[in-house]
Amino acid sequence: MSRDIHTLLERLWNDYTAINPQAGRIHELLASRGETIVSDHIALRTFDDPRVSVAALSRSFVAGGYEARGEYTFPEKKLFARHFEHASGEAGLPRVFISELKLGDFSPALRKRVAALLDQMPADLPKRDDFPVAGRPWNLAVAEYEHLRQESEYAAWMSAFGFRANHFTVLVNALKSFDTLEALNVFLKQRGFALNATGGEIKGSPGEYLQQSSTLASQVPVAFTDSKQTIPGCYYEFARRYPLPDGTLFSGFVAKSADKIFQSTDRR
Repeated sequence: MSRDIHTLLERLWNDYTAINPQAGRIHELLASRGETIVSDHIALRTFDDPRVSVAALSRSFVAGGYEARGEYTFPEKKLFARHFEHASGEAGLPRVFISELKLGDFSPALRKRVAALLDQMPADLPKRDDFPVAGRPWNLAVAEYEHLRQESEYAAWMSAFGFRANHFTVLVNALKSFDTLEALNVFLKQRGFALNATGGEIKGSPGEYLQQSSTLASQVPVAFTDSKQTIPGCYYEFARRYPLPDGTLFSGFVAKSADKIFQSTDRR
């Protein structure tokens, strides 16, 4: 397995910006102010089926030097997640946050539909270096997408977009012209970007050592087997981290904040 993690991260970014052009525009706006954008983390989604679980989807990252760190549960969304950090601590290598839908917590109908999608997947796909950026490796009709969405927006998103970055995240600490996340949010809204206001535009607090905000997912055309539909795709997130009592910067995630961030891809 290739251990060129930089190539994988670049492919993830290129694929992500291709279906989420707002991220590229925000990136250019910040760069025009002289900012150097540092990615705090990348997030990917999957199912807890052993073929494509967090353990399976993380293999390429682990082979490239990433190590598992925190674990998180989201009872309302019926998710489990784990985040990974590169062992080298090399600047520019973002955290990787991978979540999986706990299929056993859903109806037999949803489990059957997800299994039918995964059964279409090439058997060797999870072993490939590019598995995290493989996209959607199955056919999907609009009705199947809608059936999944009735139970889980997360399952519907996975069915339509497959394996790719769900979002990238700007590390606000690395920005020089914004002292606060609030100031960055104002800047973005003044330029026409809609933010996810579920639970407030800013999720978390300095007391929790992490604040997060995000845009709403771009509406993108997706080709289904029977038509093309415009649905929510990917979003751009912004995170400000705060020092722990020992002076080190908090490096994990806050589940109740991330729970609201997940809703950035919900249909509205």
